[in-house]
Amino acid sequence: MNIRPAQARDLEACLALDESFETEYVWQMETARVDGGIQLAFRTTRLPRPMRVPSQAPRDAMLDHLELGACFVVAEEYPRLLGFADATADLDQRAAWLHYLIVTPDARRRGVGAQLLRETLQWARDKKLRVVIATLSTKNYPASNFLQKHGFAFCGFNDRYYHNRDIALFFACALR
Repeated sequence: MNIRPAQARDLEACLALDESFETEYVWQMETARVDGGIQLAFRTTRLPRPMRVPSQAPRDAMLDHLELGACFVVAEEYPRLLGFADATADLDQRAAWLHYLIVTPDARRRGVGAQLLRETLQWARDKKLRVVIATLSTKNYPASNFLQKHGFAFCGFNDRYYHNRDIALFFACALR
């Protein structure tokens, strides 16, 4: 397997990758008013049966990221793409935003995502950024486990982020 910078010719293959996943767990937000304040908790909840989650988001900005020279890398087993990572830098905040890390289902759990993530983190370090932030749906329990395994920690949420009204969870990895 080869990790390399994406080229314009890779875009169609990236867009065609299946990002759907199956999960038996989701994150559930609970809120309560306690002693004049608001108490908030996220808990993992087991579903009564596995849920298949289809493609989540439009990928319109990928071409812009590729053209701007953002971090856009692909994992390739020639002639086939196994996955890609797409991140951009917010230089004012010295933060990178990991927009996509997608691995085709038959290549998952083989280290492809870890290699793409390592490449993205190195890109952010080379740019002297201080943090990489990823956004996930509460349904994407597999990705939240993956990110936490690789040094990311929960750092916030937005309940108005996605058009489908799902809550976005933010995970961050501090760079050294």
